[in-house]
Amino acid sequence: MPHFAITYEYDDRPAEMDSRRPAHRAFLSDLQQRGDLIVCGPLVSPEGDPTGGLLIVVAADAAAAGRLVDDAPYAHAGLITQRTVREWNPIIGTLAPPAS
Repeated sequence: MPHFAITYEYDDRPAEMDSRRPAHRAFLSDLQQRGDLIVCGPLVSPEGDPTGGLLIVVAADAAAAGRLVDDAPYAHAGLITQRTVREWNPIIGTLAPPAS
């Protein structure tokens, strides 16, 4: 199944993000336990502040990948100002297909 890189840009509301982070992480943990999410984590500014997020997911296509995160608590709260979904083809590393 194809891999997709999903990137978020966050709104600048750190207190609201902090209050919703446990639910957001629980949502992402559920995706990981189902096998849809490979890895995720925040993108940070040079000062170390979270400015967005990066998720690597598996899905049938880009639309399905986007639907995986439509119900994320940060999305429902309007904390995600921009989201991109792009197919990603790992070539080298643990996610790459075996060399033939």
